[in-house]
Amino acid sequence: MMNSADINQQQLLDRFLQYVRIGTAANPESDDYPSSPGQLVLGKLLLNQLLNLGIADAQHDEHGLVWGTVPSTVNRPVPTILLNAHLDTSPEAPGDGCNPQVLEDYNGQEIRLLSGEVIDLESTPELASLKGHTLITTDGRTLLGGDDKAGIATIMQCVQHWMENPSIPHGPIRVLFTCDEEIGRGTKHFELCKANSLAGYTLDGGGAGCIDEETFSADGATVTFRGRNTHPSVGKGKMINALRAAAKFIDMLPCDQLTPETTSEREGFVHPYTIHGGVSEVTIQFILRDFDTSRLAEYAQLLRDTVDKVTSAFPGLTADVAICVQYRNMADALRKFPKAIDLAEQAYSDLRITSRRDSIRGGTDGALMSEMGLPTPNLSVGQYNIHSVREFASLNEMLIAANHVVRLMELWVQ
Repeated sequence: MMNSADINQQQLLDRFLQYVRIGTAANPESDDYPSSPGQLVLGKLLLNQLLNLGIADAQHDEHGLVWGTVPSTVNRPVPTILLNAHLDTSPEAPGDGCNPQVLEDYNGQEIRLLSGEVIDLESTPELASLKGHTLITTDGRTLLGGDDKAGIATIMQCVQHWMENPSIPHGPIRVLFTCDEEIGRGTKHFELCKANSLAGYTLDGGGAGCIDEETFSADGATVTFRGRNTHPSVGKGKMINALRAAAKFIDMLPCDQLTPETTSEREGFVHPYTIHGGVSEVTIQFILRDFDTSRLAEYAQLLRDTVDKVTSAFPGLTADVAICVQYRNMADALRKFPKAIDLAEQAYSDLRITSRRDSIRGGTDGALMSEMGLPTPNLSVGQYNIHSVREFASLNEMLIAANHVVRLMELWVQ
């Protein structure tokens, strides 16, 4: 049975610190793939590291995805398993110039960052269980990028461990680092035939011991109002202010329900997250989320009905609502292949770590991979306060994740 000494903790930390210093924030305004150049920089670094570790087929493909295969160490046919993490970070907080801070032997108290930001127990109750851990924070000016560079570092450290210890039994392990997961494009260039795997795991979760077997179903919505601009001095009877209409539209949507601020557990929401424009035209971006896929159509209709009310109140105003399918609840696919979750659960048990099955109020590349036919649950990797300048990661839980993955790959060949 493995213990924490089997994975080199200092190497794992060094990898993580190296990766988070590379800015890879996705850019939702870009039509390029990947949407930001930093993802290519990190991808090239990972390619060279994989090659240096002896991964002969390592590839940084034309879309910026990084692929590689850890060769099997057993001489009989066994399934290939995919491990995935994403290169990009959220665009919802500054990502460039990350200055990571390492806090050893955390004392259980609030954490004051250099910028003046505070990570306190009231807003982050998980801190109570992390006393004694080594935590990595930012200086409070940027997000950390533990989502998902904690996953990348963990997978890469596992690859090094496997290549240096060929006596550990495992089958072929496909490694994949995707781009633009944070803006819903993570599997745009993913090919099942190239993965060539029976099952997969994304390492893109918080805490330790959690196996995510269900995600939200998700759509994106773009609401556009088109008015008419004139000089304000002669605007009477001529100007149609799209900005004023957009403000009324948002105000008419529910604010005491169906919002991220007012929902939890299995409740869905309708969330406006960006607004752009002026008097002549305004565009509002929404995300629609629910575990029950059928409710997404209801949320889209709510937007259309509210738009109709607003256009009625502003003669001459025109508007449209465009819906884009993003991903679907991965539970539907995983119910057809329970072995992927059962073995993940068994691996935790073998390591004497309490585990739980959970549902994500969000999504992963694994949701889309599962929908495409590759059952891919999500595993914990020690991320906290993601998409925020108060983000941090636990090195101890990244180490648990690495040990868990190594044991999990052993179980697939038993």
